[in-house]
Amino acid sequence: MELPFYLSFTEFESAYYNNLEKWFEEYYNTSEIDYLKALTDLYSPYLYYNFANDRLMADATLQIKDCFFPYYDKIGIAFCTSCEDEGGKRFKNTKSMNHIFEWKNITMMEYAQHILDKINKHHSKNRIDENKSILDSINDYQIILPREGAGYCVNYNQHQSTIPFLKAYLPVYGQTVDMAAYRDFIFSIVQIAEYIDHKLKEINASEYSIYSKLKSDARFKVQMSHQFLTICN
Repeated sequence: MELPFYLSFTEFESAYYNNLEKWFEEYYNTSEIDYLKALTDLYSPYLYYNFANDRLMADATLQIKDCFFPYYDKIGIAFCTSCEDEGGKRFKNTKSMNHIFEWKNITMMEYAQHILDKINKHHSKNRIDENKSILDSINDYQIILPREGAGYCVNYNQHQSTIPFLKAYLPVYGQTVDMAAYRDFIFSIVQIAEYIDHKLKEINASEYSIYSKLKSDARFKVQMSHQFLTICN
């Protein structure tokens, strides 16, 4: 079952039991814990644990290659000879040897707009029926991967993890994303996580909570950072 992704806490909460019922209909030998663990996997990538406040906070960002024409004196950059993903699909650019790249963190709203622009450009260039849904093309690697000139270099494997969000956020038709819906998502994501964690607590399964998972991940990163600094010194 493909769990629906919600941008609004109100919609998530009102649909919770409906979706749980559908879950049980599809998976007979399962429990509510399994359902909640699936929800944890779905929403935790958009959150992080804040040590200072001991709480979860929104972090709807994505790291992506930003390829551009060079200023060779910049620090922390490398040559971008192609756009490719770990699955082996590669799209070379005839001018790629003249590009360099740096890693950049962008919001999921920026990423969604980038994908929307690529789809609309492809549809227009190939004279595809204007009534064709944007959502039909969000995972077409022949549309998503190619890069013309400078710009973001999409990793197709990484792109797979963004599909639930994109399905919920991108317009069916249109040129721009909805900023108000994104703001609602940023405000709602922590509430959604707290609701999931509350349900896990009710059935004595707090060890699977988003809070526990992200706090453990954050501690591990700090420990690894300390070990790295110790080795370097």
